[in-house]
Amino acid sequence: MFITVIAFFVVLSILVLIHELGHFLTAKRLGIKVEEFGFGFPPRVLSIKIGETLYSINLLPVGGFVKLYGEDDAGGGSLKKQKTKTKNYDLKRAFFARPAWQRALVILAGVIMNFVLAVVLLSYLFAAKGVALPTENIKITDVAKGSPAEAVGLKTGDEVAIVAGKKITDTKEFISLTNANRGREIILKIKRGGREFSINVTPRKVVPKGEGPLGIAITNIEIKKYPWYSAPYFGTIEAFKFSFLILKGLVDTVGGLILGGGKPAGITGPIGVAQLTGQAVSYGATATLWFVALLSLNLAVVNVLPIPALDGGRLFFILIELVTRRKVSPKYESLAHAIGLAVLLGLIALVTLFDLMRIFSGQSLLPKM
Repeated sequence: MFITVIAFFVVLSILVLIHELGHFLTAKRLGIKVEEFGFGFPPRVLSIKIGETLYSINLLPVGGFVKLYGEDDAGGGSLKKQKTKTKNYDLKRAFFARPAWQRALVILAGVIMNFVLAVVLLSYLFAAKGVALPTENIKITDVAKGSPAEAVGLKTGDEVAIVAGKKITDTKEFISLTNANRGREIILKIKRGGREFSINVTPRKVVPKGEGPLGIAITNIEIKKYPWYSAPYFGTIEAFKFSFLILKGLVDTVGGLILGGGKPAGITGPIGVAQLTGQAVSYGATATLWFVALLSLNLAVVNVLPIPALDGGRLFFILIELVTRRKVSPKYESLAHAIGLAVLLGLIALVTLFDLMRIFSGQSLLPKM
């Protein structure tokens, strides 16, 4: 439990600090004044001022923050309020006084950094270890003794391309088709050693414990490994693919909650993430890096959504400004962010409640195979 908690805090801090580093470096590059770059959240424990920026270590060791000059909760700021307090030079360096595209770039930089971190980790894994990825190739990994599969000559390593006249691309589809045809002869198209052939087989009606109708184990997972010079390309491609899957999963989950009600399946809160972090660490460095990459992509995707209180919400208000050529009233933007934050905290509390219910009922986060 202690290792799980420590691992969770370390991973979360790295991801949030990388995110905030994106805001920090971009703001510095654009000449926007950065007042503070903090590790953890206040109250402040230690601090040192280098140049115009205060670098601080804070009591709550989760993530960090960047405080930009002239940035209020809404991200708009008020020029009139600042004129009496600062020099004109500082006004030019205030976040709110910069062009919309610069403010958008500063906000988007955090998301980009999380995406880049995932690409770096995936690229390293592709080059050094290899990454287990789902493919459209269904391969037989084991054939049970005395099974229908053994009787017709199926072998470990065979690739199943077509079942009962239908091309299959995932294991669920294969299982569904064989179960639907119990007791009826079907044709399998098999690929073996560079050649293709067909086999007639009848899935059994009575299935022994621990086996399926055909008596085979299958997988669509393959270990992909690439040379170091091409690994970044494939790491980037996979990062985009996983980002799309994460977004699709979020849309499906929210849609299911709105249309069907019930508890949010497929998502978890801080407690669940902490558990998964502990499990990843227990599996070793490769699993940990893989998990951190996916978690970083999750953080990037969620943060870019146009939800008030998130980076995507702030970008949305900048987009409105670009379209209407006038800033949204800081009063209304602040209200929107406050409401968005309240809703997000409520969702986190709800998901955390379901996590606790799952723990007390003895359910696992990972599906049983």
